[in-house]
This record gives sequence, structure tokens and C-alpha cells, in this order.
Amino acid sequence: MLRCQLRPAWRASSTTRATLQCNRLYATTTPTTNVAKKAPLDFSSMEAKWKARWAESPPFKAMETKDKPNYYVLSMFPYPSGMLHMGHVRVYTISDTLQRFRRMSGYNVLHPMGWDSFGLPAENAAIERGIHPAEWTVKNIEIMKEQMAMLALDFDWSREVSACDPNFYRWTQYIFLEMYKAGLAYQKEAVVNWDPVDQTVLANEQVDHEGRSWRSGALVERKKLKQWFFKVTDFSEDLLKDIDLLENWPEHVKQMQRNWIGKSKGAEFEFHLTKPTDKVDSLKVFTSRPDTIYGVQYIVVAPEHPLVNKASLPQEHAASVLEFVKELDKKQNMDEAEENKKGVFTGLYVNHPFTKENLPIYVAPYVLADYGTGAVMGVPGHDKRDWEFCHTNNVVDEVKFVVEPSIQEVGKPVDHSAPYTALGVLSALSGPYSGLKSKEAMKAVMRDASKIGFGRPATQYRLKDWLLSRQRYWGAPIPIVHCPECKVVPVPQEELPVPLPLDVSFTGKGGSPLAKAEDWVNCKCPKCNGPAKRETDTMDTFVDSSWYFMRYIDSQNTSLPFDAEKASARLPVDIYIGGVEHAILHLLYSRFISKFLLKQGAYHASPDKKPGNGEPFNTLLTQGMVHGQTFKDPVTQRFLKPDEVDTTDPANPKMIASGETPLISFEKMSKSKYNGVDPVSVVQQHGVDSVRLHMLYKAPPTEVLEWEDTSIVGMQRWLAKVLRQAESVGNVTPSLEIPALDKMTSDERDVYRETHTTIKQVTDAMSSTYSLNTAISDLIKLSNHLNASSLEPTSPVYQHAVRSLVKMMAPMAPTLGEECWEAISAGDKSVFTQSWPTFEEKALEKDTIDCVIQVNGKTRLNITVPVAMASDAETIEKLARETPQGQKWLSDKPIRRAIVAKNGQLVNFVI
Repeated sequence: MLRCQLRPAWRASSTTRATLQCNRLYATTTPTTNVAKKAPLDFSSMEAKWKARWAESPPFKAMETKDKPNYYVLSMFPYPSGMLHMGHVRVYTISDTLQRFRRMSGYNVLHPMGWDSFGLPAENAAIERGIHPAEWTVKNIEIMKEQMAMLALDFDWSREVSACDPNFYRWTQYIFLEMYKAGLAYQKEAVVNWDPVDQTVLANEQVDHEGRSWRSGALVERKKLKQWFFKVTDFSEDLLKDIDLLENWPEHVKQMQRNWIGKSKGAEFEFHLTKPTDKVDSLKVFTSRPDTIYGVQYIVVAPEHPLVNKASLPQEHAASVLEFVKELDKKQNMDEAEENKKGVFTGLYVNHPFTKENLPIYVAPYVLADYGTGAVMGVPGHDKRDWEFCHTNNVVDEVKFVVEPSIQEVGKPVDHSAPYTALGVLSALSGPYSGLKSKEAMKAVMRDASKIGFGRPATQYRLKDWLLSRQRYWGAPIPIVHCPECKVVPVPQEELPVPLPLDVSFTGKGGSPLAKAEDWVNCKCPKCNGPAKRETDTMDTFVDSSWYFMRYIDSQNTSLPFDAEKASARLPVDIYIGGVEHAILHLLYSRFISKFLLKQGAYHASPDKKPGNGEPFNTLLTQGMVHGQTFKDPVTQRFLKPDEVDTTDPANPKMIASGETPLISFEKMSKSKYNGVDPVSVVQQHGVDSVRLHMLYKAPPTEVLEWEDTSIVGMQRWLAKVLRQAESVGNVTPSLEIPALDKMTSDERDVYRETHTTIKQVTDAMSSTYSLNTAISDLIKLSNHLNASSLEPTSPVYQHAVRSLVKMMAPMAPTLGEECWEAISAGDKSVFTQSWPTFEEKALEKDTIDCVIQVNGKTRLNITVPVAMASDAETIEKLARETPQGQKWLSDKPIRRAIVAKNGQLVNFVI
């Protein structure tokens, strides 16, 4: 369905060096914001040249061999909105740079791309513009692939996947069925946003800040619908403990995952109703503080709790309770409802087996039906939320404080104006546990509660099961049939995919278009062959993105989602690059699916591969956002459009209307701030390599990047400098015989050391620290060092340095890398078929060191000392006395004592 192939390629040039020199692509003009400036190179012609070469003969084609190790570089696949933004440019430039480095380092690299192509925007476009989601999506993919081609990105398009392609979502449905067979896919009621006018379910983003429907304007209601869930909570402990295996993930992301899973250890108590109902005879509550059991003064249940119904509630309270719950259903901003702590008394009570008191039961929205047991015990003396609820609803006349501070000021009464939430010593109100410290009391309470069947140790997780049902059209259909006789029946795997019907209408009213597609909905039951109906919910797009990286490995497989051996050889992903906004749900669900499929035997984990235990991503690189330059009127605070600001002098912009200086800041790019940047126009204006380098150089990958293109000319000039250095080497006879270190001149040794130091630093940046900005800085330093060197291009050391420089630059600036290599090698193979340079440890050693000279403990001068003499105090003294500063501070005074420290880098002369 979505098989549009664009694959970069390359073929070696057969032209002579003379022709290459004649056709060298110099000096055209590229306009900047307001002033046309002459570019040092004709970047656009150079890009066209090399893209044509790559298209004819891909440089990485046929480079995979069984004797090479595998390496999987993955960037998060994009939603096909139809327009790349600068954030896309940043993440794909990073991934492309790293994959090119790994290929040159001798790896079989997998670097695929695809499309997260299901989702609400396509459906909205169908409603607003009258264009089918499939058509809208395919067009957008075509546009974005053309834009990607401009960025010189080398993706393996033969592995392209798209979530809305039946050849992909067939296997998404397959995984759902595997979950269903394993008991991990189930249905239960859950609350949705309901538009009472259009009679349809709304996504959260379709509800405005006032709680109204984006289309009808009606106040949105909360309504219960039966929906599908994945039982991710069955994996809670594995998902939590295996975070410790993720050594190459940012610590803040790991902490976000831990907090989301939210493990709490404590106790579960069971309070029996004084008058059991038909459905409920007891309420179970969880607490992490069993030492406060004597402070329980009421119970609160969720509005959706089974106890909250007309049959269970006392007649005199039923109307007020149900009206309270009904009003909650009309509230869109449930956070506000939860924060105000309003509740209602049910007229029901539970018995406290320790105190023998009857405790009132309330209903309140801050208690969640799908978290824990759907009921909590109210301890107002020792919990801030309970304190506020108790006072808001006048639950009790006097709050019980059953725990007091361990250390109290003599003669000063305990402060009871606020809840005491810390551990302490149990007060006289705690009965037999009075005087015990909190930790001791917890054990004693649990022991006694267990004896009478009132309590037991328990562990609770904040993590909820994954609600995957979506009452929308543009998503993977859930492969379930509902039969009047057989009830819920899974679609047989051989009948997959369950395709989306294309002949549907989009009005935004009356529910999902799928529910109205009668020819599609009405089917035969796979079990009894009787009349049945298809499930009309589609899957959350997180289901697609939780396993797509596995499909890339074997994207043409028609028998399974992927071959077990191929997946085992490639997984886990070696480095995953994407935004930190996906740090919780996407990564958590991917970990869950990966662990489930490992457990099912879909692939196996190698003991020598990290992280292990079915973790899908070894290294996670969360790139920072790209912020745009923003101008505001200093008086009105209004955001200014680009044509309202004169940026002829970038350092001193002026408001055209008034001549005033605007307020300048860097903020998240958005239409409302007029600070967005079109990647296509930027590349056309400055050249793709300049843009790539500028993007990588401006900030470390994990930090926010403040985009401005006034300084991009610096990268253009540097690229021109490297090309000149490459040409200088190409103009002379190659000399590859590098002399031994001890045979080199001082200048040769100096250049050789700088070259190998740079190789080491850039290799570290590419393979472990990912500080690509410092890698570029190191390369610039090396090229400057070569310019300042006295070595001629005929020198084998100089030639070695330039060759190494070009190879290291090529992953970040591929077209200039090719151009430079062609200049050096006279049309030999692509630079990307060359091996990555390796550093020589001995070459890193310096001949001399800088030595700080102190006299009587005070720094007086610096001198250069041969490494061999670094620990020789007499030689250092002699060298110091020969300098003017040494003469001044030492003159002819005798040295009483010389202290050599830091391997000769610091010497203190005591006179």
C-alpha cells in the first residue's frame, strides 16, 4: 500500500584529477535573511552531483558480511504530517552521522525509516478537508520523503514500514491476538469524553480548556464504555527492576519510568460493611502507613465503585450521591474536581475491628477506580489530602493524632494545626501500640491484623493497565468478533489482516465511521458461523510504535512479524534517538511488548548482549528541542512577524514600524510566535552539509539548541578550508610511507600527535559520549593546526592528517566528505568505503610538558620541559634559571629544596 522507495546510492567517478580540478564547484551566491552573501562553495551543485552518484551506486551496498558485528541505529519514526521541522532535522542528522561512523568502523549497520502513520490528525483532515485519511497520509509521506532526501540521509528504504499499511498492521493485530491468548488482553468499562450533541467519543486533544467539544461546542460529559486493555501490570515488577539494567539511559528518564510504575510496599486492610449489600460486603484499602491504623476516621470510594448504585445506597442518601456522581460526569477538568476535595456521604458505614467504631463511607473523585482497590482509608491527622478532605466536608468533629514526633520540646504542646506526616512515636490514642516507634508499630499492627484476617502485607503499583481502545477510524482494527452465542471470539490468524474499509464517510458525528460500515461490521462468527459483528474500536497508536523497530529487521516477512533468528541477531537496538517527550509511555510500552514477545519465544536474548531480559534499547539518546529566535514588541508584548523586523544587522535588529529594538528570546518553535524555520529553505540557502554541521555544533545533542543561521557561514568557510587542504594533497604524488615516530622531525611529530589525539577524541564522541559538538570542534582545531604547520602537502604525515580529517568529517558532512575524498584519491571509491582511522597510543605521548614553577609556594613562571627530564629537579632548575623570569625570582640564590609534583608539571623551589 505504501511502498514508495527512495534509496541513496553512489558510484565512483572515472574522471581524471585535471578534470576534477577544472570542475571544482566554487563561488556562487546564497541569500541570507536580508543580504545576499557570496558562499565559499557552490553547495547546491555539489549536492546534486553526489546525490546522483549515490543514486547510481550506493556506497554502502553489499558492505554487509557475516564476519562483521551488527549495529542497530534507530531514530523514532515520525508522524507523517507533511512537513519536516527542525527537530526532525536534528534527530535524523544525529542518527545518520552515527550510522555512517559505525559502517566505516566495520559494522553491519541497520538504519531504517518508517512512518507512525495512524492517528487522529488524518481523521480530522478527512472531516475538515474532505480528503480520505489514507490519501492524506500517503501524500504526506511522499512529501516528507522528498524533504528527507534533501538532508543527505542514508536510510535503508528497503525496510520501510508504515503503521497504516495492511502488511504492517496485520502483525500488530497478530500481537494483539497473542496477548489475548496469553490472558493479557481483556475488556472492562472505562470513562471516555462524550460529546452529547454529536454523539461521539472525543480524544483529550479535541476538548478545549473550558471542557467543550472542539466541533459542536457542547460541554463534554464523562461516559463509561466497555474498552480493551493490555495487562501491563502483570509485568510491573520486571519493568521496574530491569530499569537497573539500563546503564546507557539518561538517569532522569529512568527515574521518570520508576515514578510512573510507582511501587509502594505496605498493607491491605479489609473493612466490613455494617450492612452488607448484594454486591459489596467489605472494602479493601491499601496503606503504606499501617502504624496509623487507629487514626482511620472514614473511608472514601471512587465514583465508579460497585458500591455506588441505587440498590446499594440507603434510600435517604441515594439521590444526593447519584446526583453528585452525575455532575462529576459532566466535568471535563477532573483535576480541578479532585483538587477541591469535595465529596458526599453515602449513608453507609464500615466497622473498624481494632477500635470497634463505625466509620462513615464517602464518595469523592480524588479516589481512582483503576488505581489500587478503588477505596482509601481517611487518616486526617497524618495525611495532607485526608486533612483537606475532612475539613472541606466536615467529616468529624475532632481529628485523631495517633503518631507524635519522637523528639518534643518539654512543656510545649504538640502542634495539631496541620497533619503530622512523618514517622514518630504512637500516642495514647493508638491503644496497645502506644509508645512504640512507627516502624515497630507497623510490624505489630500487621501481626495482629493478620491473626484476625483484617490485614495482610501488600505491594501496590501506580502503573495502570494499558487502555488501547480508541473509538476512531484511522487505527489498526482490533481483531475481535462479538457473537450473540459465542460472545467474544478472536479472528483466526489466517484471516489477518482485518482490513480497514475504505468506503466510509467522515462527519465527526454519531460515533466511529467503522460502526456505520454495515458491510464491514456484519460478519460471520469464526466459531459457530452464525451472524456476528466486528469490534469497531481501533488500537492506540502506541501499539504500533511499541514494536515497529522489530518489524524493520524483517520487514518483508509474510509468515510472521519477524524471523526469530534475525531478530535475535539484531536486538536489542544499539542506540535509540528521539525526544524526551516520549520518555514514559512509548518507552514503557515498548519495553512491555519486547518482554512479552521474548517470553513467548518470538526471539531469544543473547547472554553477551546488554541490557538483557528483553530490554529493547541498549543506549537511549534523548535529543533536546530546537528553539527559534523570537521577537516581541517591548510595549505590547505582541509576537512580531519576520517582515516586521529588520535583521540586516543580525546583532542589532530593529522594528520596522518604530525603529525600536525588539525583545529577543529563543523559544519553542510555533506558528503563533512566528519563529518557525523551514528546513527545506534553510538547506537550499546554506547547503545541507553546512546545516548538518551547524545543527550538530551549536549544542550538545541532549540540550536545547537555539537555532539561528547568521553564524552558519563559519561552517561554510571551514568546509571550504578542508576542501582546499584535500586538494593540496590531491595535487601531489601520494606518499603513504609514514616514518617511525623516532625518525620524525619535531614538526612531523607535532602534526602526527595532533592527528591521533583528534582521532581518539572524535572516536570517543561518536561511540560513547555522543558529544558531536566537541567532535566538530576537534576537527576544526586539527584543520587549523595543519594550516599553521610548516609541513608541505608532500609530507606523508601531512597527507595522513588530511586523509584522517576528511574521513572523520564525512559522517557529519557527507557530500563534502565525498568531494574531498575524490580530490585526494582522484575518483577512487567512496569515502564511506574507507575504514575509520584508528589512533596510535604512542603517538599521543608528548615530547614536552608545561611545567609550573613556584618559588616558596608562589607561582612565578611557566617553562617547557622535555618529558624525559620531567622528574629531574636539577635540569628543571637549570632551564628555569635560563629564562628572564627565572633570573628575576631565583637569580643566584641557592635552592634549599626542590619539590617535584604532578609528574613534573609542578615544581616548587624553596630558597
